[in-house]
Amino acid sequence: MSGGRPGPDVRRGMYGTMALIRACDERLRRGLSGGEFACTYWPPTGQEAIAAAMGAVLRTDDELVTTYRGLHDQLAKGVPVGPLVAEILTRKSGVNGGKGGAMHITHPPSGLAHSTGIVGSGLPLAAGIALAASLGGTDRVAVASFGDGATATGSFHEAVNLAALWKLPLVLVCQDNRYAEMTPTAESQPVGHVADRAAAYGILGVVVDGNDPDAVVPVVAEAVARARSGDGPTLLECTTYRLWGHYFGDPMRYIPKEELAAARQAEPVARYRAALVADGVLDEADADAIEEEARHRVDEAFTDALADSPPEGGEALVDVYAPRRSGPGATATRGVADVTTTTRSLREALNVALDQALATDPSVVLLGEDLADPAGGISQVTKGLSTRYGTDRVRDTPISEAAIVGAAAGAAMAGLRPVAELMIMDFLSIGMDQLVNHAAKSRFMSGGLVGVPMTLRTAVFGGIGSGATHSQTLEAWLTHVPGLKVVVPSTPADAQGLLRACIADDDPCVVVENVALYGTTGEVPDGDHVVPLGLADVKRTGADVTVVTYGRTVRDALAAAELLAGEGIDVEVVDLRTLVPFDGQTVLESVARTRRAVVAHHATRLGGFGAEVAAVINEELFGELRAPVRRVAASFAPIGSAPTLEAFVLPSVDRIAEAVRDVAGR
Repeated sequence: MSGGRPGPDVRRGMYGTMALIRACDERLRRGLSGGEFACTYWPPTGQEAIAAAMGAVLRTDDELVTTYRGLHDQLAKGVPVGPLVAEILTRKSGVNGGKGGAMHITHPPSGLAHSTGIVGSGLPLAAGIALAASLGGTDRVAVASFGDGATATGSFHEAVNLAALWKLPLVLVCQDNRYAEMTPTAESQPVGHVADRAAAYGILGVVVDGNDPDAVVPVVAEAVARARSGDGPTLLECTTYRLWGHYFGDPMRYIPKEELAAARQAEPVARYRAALVADGVLDEADADAIEEEARHRVDEAFTDALADSPPEGGEALVDVYAPRRSGPGATATRGVADVTTTTRSLREALNVALDQALATDPSVVLLGEDLADPAGGISQVTKGLSTRYGTDRVRDTPISEAAIVGAAAGAAMAGLRPVAELMIMDFLSIGMDQLVNHAAKSRFMSGGLVGVPMTLRTAVFGGIGSGATHSQTLEAWLTHVPGLKVVVPSTPADAQGLLRACIADDDPCVVVENVALYGTTGEVPDGDHVVPLGLADVKRTGADVTVVTYGRTVRDALAAAELLAGEGIDVEVVDLRTLVPFDGQTVLESVARTRRAVVAHHATRLGGFGAEVAAVINEELFGELRAPVRRVAASFAPIGSAPTLEAFVLPSVDRIAEAVRDVAGR
């Protein structure tokens, strides 16, 4: 890559950006050192030139994902200094209302898409943002800015592989500051340069002096041009040096004193000032004026921020989920004679829901392993959809769970409504960082500016001999995460209606399917059938005992109810359908009538969602209950492959019936 030196106006602008970054950085360090205020801070001192060069090349509508050490990137991308400082100091006038803090700055008007506090995890998001730009037919690019330490993470490799495979408009900017936290780069990677990794993905890798903005500008400009023209990603390694520690207060004992002293002598701000003066672009008075103006703007920003207050405590409950909006309601089937239905399997119902979403909303895109034809998904749920809508919208991915979930989250941040699939629920563990730390929390951390309207489908394979690593029922993990919605359908009608509701929802939703139910059939209302989230369904009415359940266990509960009816015990079965939001009202109304309750699910008993249901019943109805609430769930053991082991661990019709008899006093 080659290119000429930027023009005088660009060079003056970059110096102004570098001066502003340095002034803000120094003011933060001074205030922290003197005890004037307290905040978390990771100084980018010494890395100003890279950010200034990126800022000079990128358009406002180009999207940047950066890291917790992102002050320089954020200012260079155009985030206003006043609201930025206020956010770092967690004041309510901050760009994100004090909810993001120093690590999680987001500012859509300037194209700052996300700042992540987790090393490497921003790259899949950036890939998803680039995917949204590509599918939207725009010439916008996404930029991922990260440190050398990030290149050792799985998220880095998965994201770069995905971006290279799909030729996404993504520029990968590694700010190689010599130390991955506190370990020298040379001790954390087996190659001489981060850019050497590019060859493994069939993309261009370039090394450039990151302390020289004049050298960085043409390299970034060419990478951006390649991305805009459809030639895919470029990996840039901008070599620099971190002049302060990993975090503010880091004693930096791991850095040789002579090495640090030499780096400080060659620091980029003073070096660039001298170059501009030598070239006649600025004189000393001009440079002094630029620096004084930067200090003045920063001082004003800190004065205003320090005069402001943190957000009120009640704001902790705001922006966790999207505001409720009016939308399609459920199709009523019970007791309505004029509703026409079609018999479908649960597998077919899911396919219809996806088909309808793809047909009616161009922002819907499917991502996952083996989704496209001829495979049509491991369980044939997506069969025929890629033939009908094309492989741009029904996309096969590599076996890369972190990239699948992260790209879906990033694409959702950028305006799409992706439906991602993790083939088996056990693999959720690989994508949990992206789901829990980005998808679930983005709306809150951004102060409501950025939602993540994505849906994640995943299937439980327990009960069909799949063994300990392919059979886990893990919905309790998800219900513990504010910001996620979790649904577990048990019938074809609910599967179709809940999936349609999730895709239309403005929050990240997880649909937990059970492979043992895919072949079950039932009547599904015709048309655009939608089941609103947060509404349980009474699958069977009864007067003696309420069984509260969801998913596959609904079938067992209904079978147990029929068995017990012959014994004179009238069982009501409440299917939660949605775990978050939880419909406590329907549960409590049912138990208030029967005054006895059994909670059943296929997940392990210890820490299972049933414990939450039982606690709600006990808290609200303790004085009215005629017997303690009983739980029926899987034993606290891995699920063995042998049918005998599996049957011993998992709940059954007989175990549910036994629990009902117990609470009924029979």
